[in-house]
Amino acid sequence: MKSNLSRRRFIKGVISSSAAAASSSAWYSASAQGRPSGTVERLITLNVNGRRRPVDVLPQETLAHTLRYKLGLTGTKIGCNRGECGACTVLVEDINHYACSMLTHSVRGRAITTVEGLQDASGALHPLQQAFIDELAPQCGFCTPGQLMSAMALLKENPTPTREQVRQALSGNLCRCGAYDHYLSAVMAASQTMRNSGQAT
Repeated sequence: MKSNLSRRRFIKGVISSSAAAASSSAWYSASAQGRPSGTVERLITLNVNGRRRPVDVLPQETLAHTLRYKLGLTGTKIGCNRGECGACTVLVEDINHYACSMLTHSVRGRAITTVEGLQDASGALHPLQQAFIDELAPQCGFCTPGQLMSAMALLKENPTPTREQVRQALSGNLCRCGAYDHYLSAVMAASQTMRNSGQAT
């Protein structure tokens, strides 16, 4: 009986000491040295669609992941997730980039525009978005946000592109449905509409 009691006490002692060690180890990791040299700050602020958005970001987190799953901007699609299909295209300082191939930490302090940022404050569609509708450009629609953002980058740089220039600008965006000509026609129509109205992109 005495031997059983001793073994029980021994086991309780081991469990208690293990818990204490784990607790003290966690406390030390969290507070002893603060943020170790070489690490990155997790809580950052992004400038997205003209708004400052605080967000908790992992060191190796991509901008596409942050936009979709942290900020709820699901217009940015993740297709190939390796910089090939263009579905995740966004503008960074008005230049189109694959968001799946950019680390979120690399765009701190830079102006990011997603497809949600194209419409105006009242919710009215941008002429480019309206042209996509009028020309029946989308079919399944999965690639459409990326096509819009690449087209927007082009029109900001060149408001009067030729059809071939549009083709080149959208060449990094794959369309599974093969609706390329519809997208080209939509961009050309939007360019004409904006010229006629004197509206800048």
